[in-house]
Amino acid sequence: MSVIYQRVALIGLGLIASSMAHAMRRAGLAGEIVGTARSAETRETAKELGFCDLVVDTAAEAADGADLVVLAVPVGAMGAVAQEIGPVLKDGATVTDVGSVKRAVIEAVSPHLPAGVHFIPGHPLAGTEHSGPRSGFAELYDNRWCILVPNGSDEAATQRLSDLWHRMGANVEMMDADHHDLVLAVTSHAPHLIAYTMVGVADDLGRVTDTEVINYSAAGFRDFTRIAASDPTMWRDVFLSNKEATLEILGRFTEELFALQRAIRTGDGDHLFDYFTRTRAIRRGIIEAGQDTEAPDFGRSVKHD
Repeated sequence: MSVIYQRVALIGLGLIASSMAHAMRRAGLAGEIVGTARSAETRETAKELGFCDLVVDTAAEAADGADLVVLAVPVGAMGAVAQEIGPVLKDGATVTDVGSVKRAVIEAVSPHLPAGVHFIPGHPLAGTEHSGPRSGFAELYDNRWCILVPNGSDEAATQRLSDLWHRMGANVEMMDADHHDLVLAVTSHAPHLIAYTMVGVADDLGRVTDTEVINYSAAGFRDFTRIAASDPTMWRDVFLSNKEATLEILGRFTEELFALQRAIRTGDGDHLFDYFTRTRAIRRGIIEAGQDTEAPDFGRSVKHD
């Protein structure tokens, strides 16, 4: 085991950052991990759990002297955090993030970073419906994907960050910011909005009681509720920051939904069968790629408190 970054600053200590800390500790990748969070309660919990070597009160304190700074805050807060840490970043430091959108993050963060600092946006495609520092675990990134956006940064700095993610267990892909935002609108953002909507429909439908929704939920609705349990602040910022790509995919979804409505109304069973056969193949491809399992817990067998 060898250290990749001597001092790592985690700004925000929720599921993603705390899991990074656990994964770095597991592989001995950081000499020192310094963490901070906006909430005093979160900072106290992080101290209690001990996944950081040091927990400080402000982002500037955490970033001062760090070789790697990870912005693990809601997308809407990243610009303000970058403005705070910019003056204390040392020459040659790398700044990355873990947000679900990339173009908006680049536009918010880049103006506040001094010359000589490498800004390499990132997005680990891993998570659970749980949030907060107690939810983190070292295995979260094992065989999951992390997308990095080189953003014109030094090749050696980009490779160093890629090596960190690889040794935390992830597969790494380089991608352009705009393409990332379109891909994620398909695979994550629009599905989350659809899940939130379906759960909202059930909540608003007076003829189905809360007890019936809870007691008789089939697997499909349970999956919707798992997705819809995600952090509201994060998803509010994601949709507002990736507006164009999400609206494009929702438009396509609406067209497909109308086609299925027509098939059901007209009794076109062949169309329904062909459509479901094609989409079933995508599910099989995900499982064959090792990105999920047939298990009802989506392969997340690690227990979290």
